[in-house]
Amino acid sequence: MRLPNSVLPSAGGASRASRFNVLARAPYASGVLLAVGMLLLTFAVAAATELPVRDPDAVVAYRSRFFIIGMGLALFLVLDVVVRAGSRVGWSRDRMRDGMVAVRRERWTRRRLLVALITVLSFYATYFAYRNLKSFLPVLREATFDGVLLHFDRALLGGREPAALLQDLLGTGVAGQVLSGVYLLYLTFVPLSVVAAVVWSRRVAAGVWYVTAVNVNWVLGLLSYYLVPSLGPVFVDPPLADQMPLTAVWNLQQLLLVDRVRFLADPEGSGAIQSIAGFASLHVSVLFTAALMAHLLRLRRGLRWGLWTMLALTVVATIYFGWHYVLDDIAGFAIGGAAVYLAGVATGWRGRSSPPASAPAPVGGT
Repeated sequence: MRLPNSVLPSAGGASRASRFNVLARAPYASGVLLAVGMLLLTFAVAAATELPVRDPDAVVAYRSRFFIIGMGLALFLVLDVVVRAGSRVGWSRDRMRDGMVAVRRERWTRRRLLVALITVLSFYATYFAYRNLKSFLPVLREATFDGVLLHFDRALLGGREPAALLQDLLGTGVAGQVLSGVYLLYLTFVPLSVVAAVVWSRRVAAGVWYVTAVNVNWVLGLLSYYLVPSLGPVFVDPPLADQMPLTAVWNLQQLLLVDRVRFLADPEGSGAIQSIAGFASLHVSVLFTAALMAHLLRLRRGLRWGLWTMLALTVVATIYFGWHYVLDDIAGFAIGGAAVYLAGVATGWRGRSSPPASAPAPVGGT
C-alpha cells in the first residue's frame, strides 16, 4: 500500500513550496526539528564555553551507534524483504526472486525509504548532541547532589546502601554476570530497536512515534542532568566501589571514570568525552518507553513480556552496580512515560493504538 500523498511528497511535479509544506506536516517533522534544535544548542554552548564538539563513539568505531544503525538498517531491510517474500510465495528458489522483487516494490517505495532514512538520521543527530551536552555538564554545573541522594538511599534502608543490600541478597557470582550482560545489552538494544521500529513496523507512523519518543528521552534526560547533577553511588562512595564484582560493567565504570578525570584535567585538549551522570536513569526511561509502547501498540505477547522483563532486570542492575540512586530510577520511569506522551502529541498519536487520521497508513505486509 502506498503512503497517502497528503503526508509525504509526491513522486514529481510538485512545487518546492508545496513539497516543503507536505514535509512540514509529516509525522517525522517533529523529530527533525528536535534534532536540529539540539544540534544548534550543542554548537552554541560549545562556542560560548570554547569546548570542542566530539564524536562520542570515535574510540571504538565498529561498536558506535552510527555503525550499528547503518549495518542494522541494511540488514533489517534485506530480512524484511526476504521473510515477507518467503511467507507470500514460499521458499523455493524459483519463486523467491519474483517474490522479493514484488515485496520490495510494494513495501519499500522511495517514500518509505525517505521516512526511514530521515527518522534514523534524526535519532543519531539528537543522540550526538545529547552526548556532547552531557559531556559539558561538569564544566557548566560543578556542584552535585550526590550527598543528598546518597543520604536518601541510606535512610530508605535504615542506613544500608541499596547496592550492598542487593549484592548480599543475590550474590556477586552468577547474578553479577547476568545483570552485567543485561545492563550492557541496552547499548546495542537502543540503536537496533530504532532501526527495527522504522523497518519492520506495519504502520510506519508507529515506528516514527517510537523513535521520536527515544529522542524526547535524550532531551528530558539531559534536562534532568543539569537540574540535579550527580555522579552515582559507585563514583562517590569508595567502599562501595571496592566491593563491586569484577564484571564487564566494572570495566566500563573504570573506563568512564578515567575519561572523566582526563576531561576535567583538560576539557579542550584531552580528547576525552565525559559520560557520567546519575539523575535520572536513561537506561530505565528508554526501556520503559519501549515496553510501554509495545503494550500500547499491542505487539506480540512474547515481545511485550521480553521488554518488561528486560526493564525489570535493568532496574535491579542500575542499583546493584551502584550506577544510580533509587530516585534516579523513579525519575527514569517518569521521563519514559512523559516521552511516550509528548512524542505521541508531536506525531499525532497521543498514545492511541490506531493510526491518527493524518499519519501514514500501514505500508504492506502483516
